[in-house]
Parts: sequence; structure tokens; C-alpha cells
Amino acid sequence: MNVLEKVTVGIPGETVVTVAHEMTVQHFLATMPAVYATPVMILHMEKASTASIADLLPDGYVSVGMEVNVRHLAATPVGRTVRVTSRVRQIDAKSVLFDVEAWDGSRKIGDGTHRRGVINVAAFEKRFGVS
Repeated sequence: MNVLEKVTVGIPGETVVTVAHEMTVQHFLATMPAVYATPVMILHMEKASTASIADLLPDGYVSVGMEVNVRHLAATPVGRTVRVTSRVRQIDAKSVLFDVEAWDGSRKIGDGTHRRGVINVAAFEKRFGVS
């Protein structure tokens, strides 16, 4: 069974957020500026990627993050709208590689790649004793 048979190169994904204080580096480290945190940007890149292929996977399968290679290019203050995009670049036997970008208006604030592996949830939970 090819669990990625419905996934094709070029499939887009997108997440749009308004930067809230909980998304800033200051929220996690009080001495830092109140700007969009890199780990939160990465989370939004993962969300865009995940959502773009979720409905194309067989029942009982999900994608999980396994590799992130991104640059955070510019600071974004609270209140700004950030648009995060993903696009399927490559499909392997058990994973999907995405090109990801984050934009603050017309200014690119982040880019890179993100790989997601595809797992059978029941088998994963049995293997690791998770329920």
C-alpha cells in the first residue's frame, strides 16, 4: 500500500495568524523583545504543511514532523498578520518534503524546508505504548 499515492508535487498549504503576545520570544524569555518567535514560526510552517496533505492520507495515518531547516529573516511585532505557506517539493516512500515561507505583508520573514513522515497511528501507539 502506497500511503502517499494521492500526494503530488506542488500541493500548497497556508496558515494565516495575527501575532499575539503568546507567540513572541518575550512570552518565553522575559528579557527578550516582543517579536514573533522562531519556534512559533516553525510551528505555523508545520501546521500549513500538515493541513495540506492530511485529507490525502488513508484513514488511520497522519504526518509527523521529522526535519526542519529554516531561516528567520526579520522581526515581526505583535498585531501584524503573518501568512505562512507550504508547497510539496518531493515525495519519498514514507515522507514528504515541503518548501516553506513566512510573510509579513509583502516582506518575507522566513523560509526553508520541512519534512514530514507518514505513520500509522495505531501501529505507532502500540509500538510506544501510547494511547
